[in-house]
Amino acid sequence: MNSTTAPGATAPRSSVIESDLQIAGDILAVQHLLQPAREHPATVAEFVGLARSIAEDRASWEHLVRYDATTRWYHRLRTGPGYEVWLLSWVPGQGSGLHDHGASSGVLTVLDGELTEHTPRGPLTHGPGAQRVFAPGYAHEVVNDTLDGAVSLHVYFPGLTEMPMHNCSPARPASVPA
Repeated sequence: MNSTTAPGATAPRSSVIESDLQIAGDILAVQHLLQPAREHPATVAEFVGLARSIAEDRASWEHLVRYDATTRWYHRLRTGPGYEVWLLSWVPGQGSGLHDHGASSGVLTVLDGELTEHTPRGPLTHGPGAQRVFAPGYAHEVVNDTLDGAVSLHVYFPGLTEMPMHNCSPARPASVPA
């Protein structure tokens, strides 16, 4: 026992404490332990990342955009196992009507212009780069309330099989006569 140790106590060991990384070794040096990069997204974060990467690659979508004042224009940009990606344009005043996406979740990304999302909680304005993630059954109406065109990207997972329309719009609530 040395002079700095209390009576009855044992002296501290002089061993080095090792981290898990030191015990297991350098994981980057053990190739079979690395997860391979996925060819297709599988998590909400990966779908958000997919939408963001497509948004940043304007050359892959900008030349496809068309504006149609008589009907909403849309183009399926990509499909993969369990998902699909749609490009939509919006002329001033054009809207989707109140709807949900059935059993699909989704990511809405505004590419150009500004869109207003009307929900029972009130309106939300989304500008270029804004993203909105929604779960199955989420009801909203998307409208271009500006005087300029807008473009949006929609990723649905699983792929969109239905888009039930609802009768009452949060943008124009139904009034009940007294």
